Amino acid sequence: MRQQETAPDPVDVRLGARLAELRAEHGWSLGELAERSGVSRSTLSRAERAETSPTASLLNRLCAVYGRTMSQLLSEVEAEPAPVVRAADQPVWQDRASGFVRRSVSPPHAGLRGELVEGRLTADADIPYDRPPVPGLEQHIWVLEGALAVTAGGAEHRLDEGDCLRLRVWGPTRFRCPGPGDVRYVLAVVRP
Repeated sequence: MRQQETAPDPVDVRLGARLAELRAEHGWSLGELAERSGVSRSTLSRAERAETSPTASLLNRLCAVYGRTMSQLLSEVEAEPAPVVRAADQPVWQDRASGFVRRSVSPPHAGLRGELVEGRLTADADIPYDRPPVPGLEQHIWVLEGALAVTAGGAEHRLDEGDCLRLRVWGPTRFRCPGPGDVRYVLAVVRP
């Protein structure tokens, strides 16, 4: 039985095109980008052609290579942000493989350094990031519902409803939802 093919998500198509543009702007081949990012050529090629929806970990690796936050990259495939962003108009991106949903509450703007993101992880979701997208990135993580375990600098921080963790990110991090339910949190990101 043949599986029915579905059309690629329009955001994935625009994101793939932007990733290809960034690689071209740097004058890198797929092989060079694979070496710099630690992501296979085939995965990079499939992401650029929107044959696959990139995961949060993949985007984080590419953002680190290109010196951008994930919000910056995602905002580049959206329209110019307005000063007021209604809840219904806030861009949502989903990493189906990991159970991560990301809402850009205050999309980044070229002239500003801070942004707010709402994150949701399903129970038992575990997302490791091998490096920050921008070294020295300041993050404030405030748990609204559920529990979140954040590992940074070799230490794990268990955050429950109402708790807030403030840190600068220099190395690997990990966001994990220990359960039993899902977690919803606010991530305030400030570029150095």
